[in-house]
Amino acid sequence: MRRHRNVKIVATLGPASSDYDTIRALHEAGADVFRLNMSHGEHGEIAERHRIIRQIEEDLNSPIAILADLQGPKLRVGTFARGEEELVEGAAFRLDLDEAEGDTSRVCLPHPEIFAALEPGADLLVNDGKIRLRVTACGADFAECEVVIGGTISNRKGVNVPDVVLPLAALSDKDRADLEFVCELGVDWLALSFVQRPEDVNEARTLTKGRAAILSKIEKPAAVKCFDDILEVSDGIMVARGDLGVELPVQNVPPIQKRLVRKCRAMAKPVIVATQMLESMIESPMPTRAEVSDVATAIYEGSDAIMLSAESAAGDYPVEAVQTMDNVAREVENDPTYREVIEASRRADRQTVADGIVAAAREIAETTDIKVICCYTESGTTALLTARERPKVPIIGLTSLRGTARRLALTWGVHPVMTGELTRFKMAVINAARAARAEGYTEETDQIVVTAGVPFNVPGTTNILRVAPCQESLIYATDPG
Repeated sequence: MRRHRNVKIVATLGPASSDYDTIRALHEAGADVFRLNMSHGEHGEIAERHRIIRQIEEDLNSPIAILADLQGPKLRVGTFARGEEELVEGAAFRLDLDEAEGDTSRVCLPHPEIFAALEPGADLLVNDGKIRLRVTACGADFAECEVVIGGTISNRKGVNVPDVVLPLAALSDKDRADLEFVCELGVDWLALSFVQRPEDVNEARTLTKGRAAILSKIEKPAAVKCFDDILEVSDGIMVARGDLGVELPVQNVPPIQKRLVRKCRAMAKPVIVATQMLESMIESPMPTRAEVSDVATAIYEGSDAIMLSAESAAGDYPVEAVQTMDNVAREVENDPTYREVIEASRRADRQTVADGIVAAAREIAETTDIKVICCYTESGTTALLTARERPKVPIIGLTSLRGTARRLALTWGVHPVMTGELTRFKMAVINAARAARAEGYTEETDQIVVTAGVPFNVPGTTNILRVAPCQESLIYATDPG
């Protein structure tokens, strides 16, 4: 299904979007990737949504990426005798391992690993940062705190620890079970929550055994500090601004977002900007002007994808939210300023033959009357490198591997198309011309750029660039062999 924009849209599925008709409507409205949130929904519900997506993919002959988002280690306080208490600024409050119900002076925090890492002066944030506690004294099983910012604390509210790297595995027992389940199910991307270090990514990669690409969610200050190392071992990145904005001052998040997006693009790895992009559309058919500007900013920065969370999973207007993102994307990408920003941010750090080939493809396409760049790719790398160039013309990613086609649905500007295995370059050119015409990108009188690697079906061998006509008789007349 051809999109008239380059940035991709990720839509989270949930109670508001769990049946065939709604999920199909979301895809037709513009959703390229569906996110299955493992924090909500039983395995049976997840499996059914997966089945529906694959059915829609078959019905529409349109590769769709499925992203399974693992919950990650959730840190929460225990329960209170009265359900909730009011903490007053300046008061003392204790966190400990005692499972007795809490009151105005203390509550259980059933995470000894937190106490092991705490030091006096560290801050603890409760309920998305609405309450701030500062550690005054601590030990192996307790933390005496001062209430810096008070408020209502209630049962099982989340706790963030921004000042320390916690000795926590990124994968809980639940995550490991979920990981195995979704990999066997056949998802394309696996998102890791609360990544703190590259070792967290390596652990997940060992468990996936190549069955899914790994996408690291950046939502901890520790992850920002060692981002380059995390990016190196990840297949993609999600800038998860929710927890990032809790654990860091909110004014720090926009420059971090811009920096991370640019680093991902330089490494030719997809990056999603997520969280609260159209939050008001959970209940309203229209977004706020600020939300539209937020979506537009992520697009101007060159993000591969923008994501809807509760808006499409539990909101009253899931399809309208996708349509709004699609409309904003089209408008931004038609703005001349968009091209100026994208081209100014292009980093010419090219070291391989493939780098040179895709750069030349973009240059030729933009200086002549080329309608589309067609790149053959087995692993997806050639399409990713082509997308890194952010060309003015569309990219068709041709592959014989359905898994590669699905994963490329997350990549900026790439329209994935399935093709048979090839042994001759002439047939590659002919198939590319046919795909360009069939998908509505060209007429017979147009020209395309084709990139490929010989020998075929060997990853990492991109070494040919061909400017070709779309008329098959001309291809046969001009291409030997």
